[in-house]
Amino acid sequence: MKHAIAVYAEPGLGGHRRGVAHAARATLEQQQAEAGGLTVLLANTSRMEHLNRTFLGIARPTDVLSFPGSAGDHESGERYFGDIAVCVPVALTQAARRHRMPQEEIRLLVVHGVLHLLGHDHDTPRRKRVMWQAQDQILAAIRKAKKAHDAAA
Repeated sequence: MKHAIAVYAEPGLGGHRRGVAHAARATLEQQQAEAGGLTVLLANTSRMEHLNRTFLGIARPTDVLSFPGSAGDHESGERYFGDIAVCVPVALTQAARRHRMPQEEIRLLVVHGVLHLLGHDHDTPRRKRVMWQAQDQILAAIRKAKKAHDAAA
């Protein structure tokens, strides 16, 4: 397999794993990323607050954090893109506020996090436009594939 995706969930959050690996893989494929892997953690509020405080000095939870990898696998030579943490309770709150299904919000955050691992950012208007355009294209492709799958079932 070209892209290996590991998904871990904090206790009680395993039910939100559906579609997470697919969203990460779709992002890597759309961005034509070389072979490699990444890890996604579905985190609770306290874990995410701890990560945000430890790495960014912000004492509150956030929706998604990305931690780019720096080394490849010595045996396979494949790249390790890094780790993403998605705070499920924050995602659920955002989904309700934005009138989205919870899994749609989680997929959005996964796509967003993977794009950060691949070097995208939204720190300038131009970079934000490029990142949001990529995000929109990936999410549209995921929705299209899901509709086709549902129609075939």
